[in-house]
Amino acid sequence: MTAKNYLEYIVREIHTTIVATVDDEGLPVTAAIDMMAADEHGLYFLTAKGKGFYDRLVKRQYLALTALKGEDTMSCVVVSVRGKVRELGNERIPELFELNPYMKEIYPTEESMQALTVFQIYEGSGEWFDLSKKPIERASFTFGGAKKRAEGYFITDACIGCGSCAAVCPQNCIMTERIPYVIEREHCLHCGNCLTACPVGAVETSRTGRKCKDYAGL
Repeated sequence: MTAKNYLEYIVREIHTTIVATVDDEGLPVTAAIDMMAADEHGLYFLTAKGKGFYDRLVKRQYLALTALKGEDTMSCVVVSVRGKVRELGNERIPELFELNPYMKEIYPTEESMQALTVFQIYEGSGEWFDLSKKPIERASFTFGGAKKRAEGYFITDACIGCGSCAAVCPQNCIMTERIPYVIEREHCLHCGNCLTACPVGAVETSRTGRKCKDYAGL
């Protein structure tokens, strides 16, 4: 799927997301926010200008969100997004109300709608994580010109083909047909077992800050 597909999935299939911002003390604050529209340029949502959430958006101009769909853990799909936000004002409010008619029950008059403003998540990155698939399905995406960064675990040329990593992989997503072994990152849980088990330190993670070659070739 494209980045637009993932963003539209959030709006259409999940809609209510948990959004994190940062307050004046540098502490995280969460809120349940409906994502009301999506296109190739990002996600759109509303908030009232009198809320603390509005103040944090204006000051920080950044947020992270998690959207989850599923009845239980093994049937869930999770889409996470983090990125830059900007205030667009009230020009698109009529459009968002038409797309989300329940808003007319919360703000029923033109006067009451004056409290609202539109924000856009216009640049960022995201991750798709589907536990309902066997093996699990993972994908990352970017939009708005954000640079895509390598994530997860990588097996380097130091691999000796001993099989220690494959033996402890819960998703059996390490390909052992050639050396160095290759991690199928689209099925990886990011559990870190491979890193711990490798006797020669051939497994690296993007969190180390080292420049990792894309050994999966994907």
